[in-house]
Amino acid sequence: MKEFKGRVVLGGKCEGEAIVSKKGFNLLASFQKSALNKDKVAICNDQNNGDLFGKIMTDRILCLPQTIGSTTGGMVLQTSCQMGIGPKAMLFSEHIDSLAAAGVILSEVWVEKRIITIDQLGKDFLEAVQTGDKIEIYEDGTVIIK
Repeated sequence: MKEFKGRVVLGGKCEGEAIVSKKGFNLLASFQKSALNKDKVAICNDQNNGDLFGKIMTDRILCLPQTIGSTTGGMVLQTSCQMGIGPKAMLFSEHIDSLAAAGVILSEVWVEKRIITIDQLGKDFLEAVQTGDKIEIYEDGTVIIK
């Protein structure tokens, strides 16, 4: 068991399964196809992200350094949440970027779907967490990898 403490962007308490990207995560390339197809789950369609390509993202805890890509990424994340296929939480090793911040805030305000979001967990966090790990998140920004 390893414990990390980050900055709370959107707080909450939850448990779930980690899905990990060691490099920038492209919101548009990852979620758009599932959203357009009105799929029941979001499967990562970003062929440039070998860590996540083909993996289910719905109700998972996304662990990543930052997001990258098109300025529409925030809207795609919000749309995915509105459709019920978004992630449960997003954990960032670095500062949250403007694309992800837009998506989690739009989801919270426009469709009342909270993506628990913690940033500044540090590079050690991404070295410690693996896809499939069970994670607990607490309101104060504490993240425990089981």
